[in-house]
Amino acid sequence: QAFRTRNGTAAAVAVYCQALNINKYLYFYMNTATQQLLGQLKALADPVRLRLVALCRAAECSVSELVSVTGLSQPRISQHLKQLCATALLERFRDGHFVYYRVPSNGPGAVSRRKLLALLPDGEPQFALDLDKLRALRADASLPAEAEDDRGLQKALVELTVATPLGDLLDIGCGQGRLLKLLASRAQRVVGVDIDPDARRLARAQLLLAGLPNCTLRQGDMYALPFTGDEFDTIILDDVLAAAERPTAVIEEALRLLRPGGRILILASVVEQQAAETQRHLADWAASTGLRLAPPRRIPDRHPTWLLATATPAGRSSAAA
Repeated sequence: QAFRTRNGTAAAVAVYCQALNINKYLYFYMNTATQQLLGQLKALADPVRLRLVALCRAAECSVSELVSVTGLSQPRISQHLKQLCATALLERFRDGHFVYYRVPSNGPGAVSRRKLLALLPDGEPQFALDLDKLRALRADASLPAEAEDDRGLQKALVELTVATPLGDLLDIGCGQGRLLKLLASRAQRVVGVDIDPDARRLARAQLLLAGLPNCTLRQGDMYALPFTGDEFDTIILDDVLAAAERPTAVIEEALRLLRPGGRILILASVVEQQAAETQRHLADWAASTGLRLAPPRRIPDRHPTWLLATATPAGRSSAAA
């Protein structure tokens, strides 16, 4: 009977909608992506949460770092982080004794999230001040000078990767992140895995100073890495096979994570007298795991300290093969 009032249909509809709480009614029937966007817009309306997102877009940050940078209490920061994770603006992961937060670089909603965060003003003074404070917190982390042989290896890697997109890159045994710094600009997403927490700490500092927000560092067992199958286009076995108790199991785990058409780059440090023996080991491990191994490159040629080889799964095609 509400539609048959003297005030006319419009007034009746207004009364009826008010009775139904039309805002909640419409929200209920919006699709999931729209509901998530509304939640993200609401979350970003808070200045503190906006600062946290801007920081975690530049680098993955621990709770203690965010507390130090913002000057706010740990409970308050944790509450804000909880809301940002609930709206998929941030993701959290544990690394040893610490929990880190970062803006997700992939997964559902990645494209719409990038478009939304692209609206954050680059010239905001508060964002710049927060980032400077974060750099100061990590300023004590420095790397030793590069050896001449390391520069030769880096040159060879650049030559190997410049013509072929790296896509999503995984570096198993990344250490202090030198290869991550070298290759991150050529990759879409970069993940470094190492068991040494001090190495990961140094790597995070270096990646922040280098301005490489597409990189993340994770703790992981190279025999059972915390990633889903077919997740990476390029995987580096970063001088881990020779010291592994089960080198073929490491290769098999890398194969599990490799996408069709992807490739594995194998690095092995050697002394000149062991180069031929190491090369034979690589060939044996490749054969037993179904890898097609290209002849390893000796770096430098005459007195090698590194072997660098490209491998693809037998039966799969690769643009890099």
